[in-house]
Amino acid sequence: MLFIDNKQNNKWAEIGLAEGTSKTVPSPAGRDVQPGLPLGLRLLAFGPVLILLALIIIVGAVTPGFLSSINIGNILAQTAVIAVVAIGQHLVILTRGIDLSVGSNLALATVVGGLVFKVWDSSFGVALAMLIAATLVGAVNGVAYVFGRLPHPFIITLATLSICRGLALELAVGHTTMRGMPDGINVLGDASFGFIPNSFFIVAGVVAIFLVITKKMVWGRWIYAVGGAPQAALGMGIPVKGVLISTYMISGLCAGIGAIILAGRTGASSPLYGDLLELDTIAAVIIGGASFLGGRGHIGHALVGAVMIGVIRNALNLNNVDVFFQMIAIGAIIVVAVEADVLRGYLESRARAQQSARS
Repeated sequence: MLFIDNKQNNKWAEIGLAEGTSKTVPSPAGRDVQPGLPLGLRLLAFGPVLILLALIIIVGAVTPGFLSSINIGNILAQTAVIAVVAIGQHLVILTRGIDLSVGSNLALATVVGGLVFKVWDSSFGVALAMLIAATLVGAVNGVAYVFGRLPHPFIITLATLSICRGLALELAVGHTTMRGMPDGINVLGDASFGFIPNSFFIVAGVVAIFLVITKKMVWGRWIYAVGGAPQAALGMGIPVKGVLISTYMISGLCAGIGAIILAGRTGASSPLYGDLLELDTIAAVIIGGASFLGGRGHIGHALVGAVMIGVIRNALNLNNVDVFFQMIAIGAIIVVAVEADVLRGYLESRARAQQSARS
C-alpha cells in the first residue's frame, strides 16, 4: 500500500469522500455558512466523547469504588474484546456493510486454538491458528458478498453466524468448553501491568495500527471513498471489490485477536463464547458516532463506544441493577446515537444548501 499524496487527498475531500468531517466552506463573496451549523456539527462529532466523560464523572461521584484503580482495570479488561472486534466492525460499517458473524467467528477461533493446543503446546502456534481461522471466515464473507452479488452483506454474515456456531459446537470436545491454554496466551489475556491489563495494550496497538492505515495510506482512503460514494469510487478507478473483501477479512482478523484475548482471560476455549458479541460491536460503533450510511467515522468512535458500554454495565453492576435493565439501557443509548446521526445529517444538508445559495 502506498502513502497518499496531498493532491489525491484534496481531490477526495472536495467530492465529499474524505473522512466524515464537516467544514465551513466560504462562498465567493467571502461569507461563510451560518456559524451555528458548524458549531452544532462539531458538538455532535465530539458528543460521544463528552457523554462518556460526563458519564464517568457522574457515576464516579455517586458510586463508591468506581474510580478505584482495581475497578478501572476491570473495565479495561471487560471491554478489551468488544473494543478490538468493534474496530473491525467499524471498517465494515464504513463501507455500508455489517458483519453479524463476529461472535460465532470468535467462538470458532477459540475452539480451533483449543484443538491445536491439545497437540501442540505453543503460544505462537495456538495464536496463529486462531488468527488464520477467523480471517478465513472473514474472507468467505467478503468473497461471497462481492462475487456472489448478494444484495446486502447481512445475508452472508447471518449465514456464517449460524455456520460458525455449528462448526464450533461440532468440533469442540464434548461439544462444550475445553480447559487449558498455553502460558503465553494466558499472559496476554489475563495478566496485567500494575492495574492495567495486558489486553489493554493489545487494543491500543490495534487502534494505533489502523489509525495509521486509515489516515496515512491509500487503502484507508479507499474505504471512506467506497462507503461515501460507491459509484464515484468506481469512476475513480478504486478497486471496490478488493476493498470490500479486505474489510471483511480484517473484521475476521479482529475477531481472531478478540479470541486470543478471551481465551487467555478464561484459560479455555468454548463454542459458547461470543454470544451476542455482534450486537455489542455494532452498538459500540454506532454509539461512538459512526454512520450506517458509510463513509463517515473514526477508529476512535469504536473505542469510545466500547468503553461507554463497559462503563454503563460496570456502573449498573456496582449498583446491583438487574441485568435485564442493562439491556434496556444499552438499547436506549443506541436509539439516541442513531437520532444524533440523523440530526447531524440534517445539519449537514442545511449547511450544503446554504453554501449553494450563497455561491
